[in-house]
Order: sequence, then C-alpha cells, then structure tokens
Amino acid sequence: MSDEIKLIEVKEDIQADNAAKAKELQDSLRKEKTFLLNLMASPGAGKTSLVIQTIRHLKEKLHVGIMEADIDSMVDAEKVAKEGVDAIQIRTGGFCHMDATMVKSGLDAMNTKNLDLVILENVGNLVCPAEFETGAHKNAMILSVPEGDDKPLKYPLMFSVCHALVINKTDYLELSDFSVEKCRERVLKLNPGIQIFEVSCKTGEGIDRWVEWLHQEVNNI
Repeated sequence: MSDEIKLIEVKEDIQADNAAKAKELQDSLRKEKTFLLNLMASPGAGKTSLVIQTIRHLKEKLHVGIMEADIDSMVDAEKVAKEGVDAIQIRTGGFCHMDATMVKSGLDAMNTKNLDLVILENVGNLVCPAEFETGAHKNAMILSVPEGDDKPLKYPLMFSVCHALVINKTDYLELSDFSVEKCRERVLKLNPGIQIFEVSCKTGEGIDRWVEWLHQEVNNI
C-alpha cells in the first residue's frame, strides 16, 4: 500500500471545461448577432426591477429576451413576461450559479436568431456566479445602497469580473451612510476599466445612462 495520496483538482477541471464551453457559446451568439448580458447581484438588490426598466427603454429599439435563473419559483419570469418580451425561467435545482451548459439549455428554448439582446438574470448571490463563465459577452452587477459600500472589500472577485456596476436604490442615499465616493474608489482599485452607473429603479433616475451603454454594447457585437 502506497503512502502517497493523490490530489485531484476537480474544481479546476470543471471550470476549465466550462470556460471552453462558454467561449464556444459566446462565439456562436456573436455569429447570430445576439448579445448576451450576464446580470448578477444579491437577492433584493433590484435585478428584476432593472431588467424591467431596461426592457421598457429598449423594446422599441431591440428584440429582447430574458432568461431568469432561480433555485426555485417562476415569480420573476412571470413579472418580466408581462412586459411583452420572450422570457423563460430556469430552475437550477439547488445550484447557486449558472454555467455555460445551463445557459445553452436555456438559449436552446429561445429563438435567439430573432433576438438582439438576451439578459440572463443570474441566481442571487455575490459568490458563486462570479466563479463561472456563462458565455456572456459582458458581465454586469448590481449593488444596492442598503447593502453598504463595503461590499467590494468583502466580495472582490464579483467586482473584478464585471464590465459594469449599477449602484441601485440611490433614492435611499439620504437615509443611509452609503458613500458613493468610497464605493467608487474601492471598485476602481479592483477593476479600473469598469463602468459605474448610479440609478434608482423606483424613480427612473440614471436609467438612461445605463441603457445607452448597454445599447451601444449590443450594436458593437
């Protein structure tokens, strides 16, 4: 009997395989001229609210599809479908993230050739979704004011992998000690190239800038 114990890095192998599948999916969507946005955030940060605001601003300009991912329930997909866009719900069955294989199964249920933009509303948390590539052309995240401006210090990977940060619920700023300046400083230290948008999905403030950025990214695919 050997005294040597073999160490097998399963997670590394899984992520390498997923990254290859994500690249393949991304290239396939690019050929179709379909832009995929991966939207991540904590539960309650306002993902669905931002999705609905985005739909209302863009549905007359783009063909939009929405992919809702949750451990359970159909609530978000039902809300989004009322906005008159294609929407599907993916129930992950306990998984706290989406990966490229899951995303492809969802896209296969949609006619992506007729869609300019697909938004994936990822499972709500700031840890697991940041670790898995989805095939998206851009990653965006939401940080809501009630969560606090220290989240970049606690979840650096999430802020590092995103191309855009939406600071949501700015209508709460006067009622909190959230510092936009401190938040920006912490985020830009992690990710100097990130785009930062201050919005309130409740009042509509700042939504135009976010939508303009997203529309331009779709047109540049």
